[in-house]
Amino acid sequence: QVQLVESGGGLVQSGGSLRLSCVASVRTFNYYAMAWFRQRPGKEREFVAAVSRTGYATYYSDSVKGRFTISRDNAKNTMYLQMMSLEPEDTAVYYCAADRRANAANIPTTSPGDMELWGKGTLVTVSS
Repeated sequence: QVQLVESGGGLVQSGGSLRLSCVASVRTFNYYAMAWFRQRPGKEREFVAAVSRTGYATYYSDSVKGRFTISRDNAKNTMYLQMMSLEPEDTAVYYCAADRRANAANIPTTSPGDMELWGKGTLVTVSS
């Protein structure tokens, strides 16, 4: 059974940084387009960033572009989200998602419900 496990969340002050990780228990990690979504308090789950199977192509929501960097290491079955210049509005549960069928370029406009696999999330709290 494929599992996605996020880590790296925590409490950070405004302007600070965090790096999230997502480890996939799958032998064919490079078959999956990967993405980060988040769910802010009282809001629906929303797209944050996506990375292609090779890692060469990346996509970001406008709200995080220039501050967050998504990457992956296929040798380690791991995806990362480096978050810089964090703001209180970034406070959310961050979820790792994977999909063998998706083209990473389409993930920004994909309904979260259409993603194949999900992790349980990691909480990021940014204090002002």
